Amino acid sequence: MRNIELNEIYCGDCVELMKSIPSNTIDIVVTSPPYDKIRDYKGNLQFDLHKTGEEIFRILRNGGIAAMVIQDQTHNFGKSLTSFKTIIDWCDNIGFKLFETVIYRKHGPEGAWWRQRFRVDHEYMPIFLKGERPNYFNKEPLKVPSKHGGKVMTGSGARKTNGETQETVTRPINMTKCRGTIWDYLMAGDKNPLKRKHPAVFPDKIPFDFIQCFCPENGIVLDPFAGSGSTLVMAKKLNRKFIGFDIEPEYCDLTKERLKKEFDDDQTKLFSDIPTNELQNNLISL
Repeated sequence: MRNIELNEIYCGDCVELMKSIPSNTIDIVVTSPPYDKIRDYKGNLQFDLHKTGEEIFRILRNGGIAAMVIQDQTHNFGKSLTSFKTIIDWCDNIGFKLFETVIYRKHGPEGAWWRQRFRVDHEYMPIFLKGERPNYFNKEPLKVPSKHGGKVMTGSGARKTNGETQETVTRPINMTKCRGTIWDYLMAGDKNPLKRKHPAVFPDKIPFDFIQCFCPENGIVLDPFAGSGSTLVMAKKLNRKFIGFDIEPEYCDLTKERLKKEFDDDQTKLFSDIPTNELQNNLISL
């Protein structure tokens, strides 16, 4: 087993590498597995989502969260259902709860009429929970502007579970409101040339939002399929500790380059006052 230190990325099989992490130490996992051979990933597609889920469940703290970005391959006009099968497997066979399924709304390429299908404008983002309730949940940074913010409005009451309608209410509308379960992201503003060396990327804002919402300050973030390093870069920007794994050496080097380039010498180095061996001891003792 390898010694796993915080704020590092390791190259190798994520299931084997996670075995070196003590149980109940990770606060949040944000990742996107190389599902359904939609990209070739340099030929490195040897992974087992069930075994990955088992290890993630073991190393998460009670109340920890695993957020996944996943989509299904289309073959012969039918969907693979990998996303749904994974959700059922992780909940029924591993022990997770499905806290929520968020839809990552994107905008698919135009001119795809020849496929004789609808344009794909979404991916699934299931949020898995270990334990009874999230250990940390702060949705304030995720709030969005209210369409009628600042107005005073009268509206009919909501329907009760028994079918009755609650009384009409008049109240001021807040300037912001809780985000729903459809999250809009555009890749257009996310054109980091280093990041684009990876064949399948998601917006940096996705891990940024998940980490803010579910990971406490000084918490530990893990991405077992680190890819272009977005989760790790966002963890560092948010002053969280992180660990990353990827099986492809080129992508490990890419992530290291991003971390180095996006945090220049003039910026305060996160965790720079903590020796590496003390970080390791901190992780092991959690």
